[in-house]
Amino acid sequence: MKKIIKRIMMLLLAVFFIAGVPYLKTPSNCGAVIPLAFTGAIFGCGGEKEPAKQGEVNENAVAAATENKTAEPEKKGELKVTFVELGSLNCIPCRMMQPVMQEVEKKYPGQVKIVFHDVWTDQGRADGAKFRIRVIPTQVFLDKNGKEYYRHEGFFPFEEVDKILKQKGVK
Repeated sequence: MKKIIKRIMMLLLAVFFIAGVPYLKTPSNCGAVIPLAFTGAIFGCGGEKEPAKQGEVNENAVAAATENKTAEPEKKGELKVTFVELGSLNCIPCRMMQPVMQEVEKKYPGQVKIVFHDVWTDQGRADGAKFRIRVIPTQVFLDKNGKEYYRHEGFFPFEEVDKILKQKGVK
């Protein structure tokens, strides 16, 4: 009987680690300090992802991002970056991104267009699929031509967002 229980426990432990490995580094990125392998799945954080290869983002996704309204009208000649935030109003790390987006909007008016998609709505779910997101929040940065040049998953502090924006000449 003890051997059977021991084997079941070993099997469960193996499944836990195999399924949880992609999420092991997420607590540092999203602010969660709970030492669970599934933190990323629970809190909606997934760490960083390198910039997408050209053609990875659907052209319709770029059109959808550039068609959405922003808080202030943008001057077309000065727009350098479109900052697309894919998240939800009911997600804690996504809510933590709201002040970051507001700070970007205040610091770089006319140079950065901010677009938010709530992926827990019907329209937002379609937008999330177009951008091929895996977790929320996900930030996608598009250059002035609409090409994705950087992507991040999880909470992204302003200082880091600022560095990414400056890569495309935002001052």
